[in-house]
Amino acid sequence: MPTSAKYLLIGSVETYSGKSATILGLSHQLKQKGLDIAYGKPLGTCSESADGTLVEEDVQFITQSLKLPENRVAPTLLALDEASVQKRLRGEDHTNYQQLLGQHYLQIPRGDLVLLEGPGDLPEGNLFGLSMLQVAEVLDTAVLLVHRYKSLLSVEALLSAKKQVGDRLIGVVINEVPAEQLDVCDKLLRPFLEQEGIPVLAMLPKSDLLRSVSVGELVKQLKAEVLCRSDRLDLLVESLAIGAMNVNAAVKYFRKRRNKAVVTGGDRVEIQQAALETSTQCLILTGQLPPPTFILNRAEELEIPILSVDLDTLTTVEIVDRTFGQVRVHEPLKVECISQLMSEHFDINRLLSQLGLNPAATIS
Repeated sequence: MPTSAKYLLIGSVETYSGKSATILGLSHQLKQKGLDIAYGKPLGTCSESADGTLVEEDVQFITQSLKLPENRVAPTLLALDEASVQKRLRGEDHTNYQQLLGQHYLQIPRGDLVLLEGPGDLPEGNLFGLSMLQVAEVLDTAVLLVHRYKSLLSVEALLSAKKQVGDRLIGVVINEVPAEQLDVCDKLLRPFLEQEGIPVLAMLPKSDLLRSVSVGELVKQLKAEVLCRSDRLDLLVESLAIGAMNVNAAVKYFRKRRNKAVVTGGDRVEIQQAALETSTQCLILTGQLPPPTFILNRAEELEIPILSVDLDTLTTVEIVDRTFGQVRVHEPLKVECISQLMSEHFDINRLLSQLGLNPAATIS
């Protein structure tokens, strides 16, 4: 018997807009309202496990964070990667994914509300019939768009999305609004979008913590060698500093930045020393020159990992910057942070009334 659950598809106009984070924060609020929720990500960007089943990192993390039972997690139908695209283009993959979607997502009872995580952007998944609009159509879902704020020009992308999504669009979450822009967004952007039939359910202020990356992630992306404190790769880096100036200028510059990673040459010992004595989460040394023993000893003592990379400074900085732009929410601290932000800024009651859901009394 088909389920009577409602479906809400959380999508975005561009990749890395904060969909997973929004789902985590939203789920927290929905659970507090006593709703029985389920979750699924039909199109994954995941890796396959040894037995051939699809393992999607976001799905695993969200399932664990929300403590969802197995019957409240719908399967990922396809991993979107080079290999799957090639198979489709060569005509080796004839699977009707929309049919699979219907079978796995509509025929199984899944509680009051099923939260679906959409693809990276609006076109992604078209080749397989699993783009955001195609999924919304097959499952007859409402759509909530998450959009990372860059400037008031963000309005363009949202107007264009509204044209494509139409009446299914029940709201937007505007993410990462810098503190100094919050006022103008509230007075100009919000009323304009509302007037255009785009309900603004949240404007979330920018958070350094949410944009942070773990030292371990930097090690992975830079293919770095860890010279000391490999037990502290869980430290979160919020900003990047480049130690290319003289030591006096460096000290001033370093003091202004919190929880930073410092990229500097392996031969710039005085810069390394200055970095260690300020709020630094890791040192990244370029040029493959080992630091002197006293630097290693001091870093050991202060519990600051030192990484060595076989790259020049410019390439290192580019990779670190890119990593900041593709950040995931896979740390408990971040989950706490997004839950807090959403409970302060997201209009949950408006969402529920638009979905036609009357939750049980709030659980305290």
